[in-house]
Amino acid sequence: MSRGAGPGSASGAVHAPARRFWAVRRVPAFLVAAVVLGAAGVLLYDVAAVRAHRPAMGWRRRLAHELATRPLEDAWIVACACVAVVAGVWLVVLAVTPGLRSVLPMRRDRADLRAGIDRRAAALVLRDRAMEVAGVQSVRVAVGRRRVKVRARSHFRDLGDVRTDVDAVIAEGVRKLGLAHEPGVSVRVNRPAKR
Repeated sequence: MSRGAGPGSASGAVHAPARRFWAVRRVPAFLVAAVVLGAAGVLLYDVAAVRAHRPAMGWRRRLAHELATRPLEDAWIVACACVAVVAGVWLVVLAVTPGLRSVLPMRRDRADLRAGIDRRAAALVLRDRAMEVAGVQSVRVAVGRRRVKVRARSHFRDLGDVRTDVDAVIAEGVRKLGLAHEPGVSVRVNRPAKR
């Protein structure tokens, strides 16, 4: 699925859909692999020992006895089941969500090229642009996936004029970032607290 060329692309470039970046998640994958490998190795060793006419390991005999004698509503059984369910849900959520929430995807002018910008880097760019507005003393910018929040302090000029200028500068800055989904802009300007 592709969209038509946008304004400013006279060459007729096609915009491919930009999706979020997926996290590699090496640590959870390593932990799951290590636990599964360890448990499978111990269980395989015990099964091989029983097949060789040796007694099963103590933990396996005890586990079989506990499972055979404890009722299902026992607190330990319920607690272990809850832990297993929570771990399973956590792994499913990790598997089906992209992650990398700190990277905002940028517009794709070519299907074979993907780019993204870190939220903190985008916030720094927009803060620097807002600091160029006359009357602005300090600025804090928070860039989210759906909204850019700008909090500025002005030590001179009318607050309404400063807000209009900051709003225009930030809107232009967001456009120039080239994000795939341009976030909305929220600007608040106030005076610094008097000492």
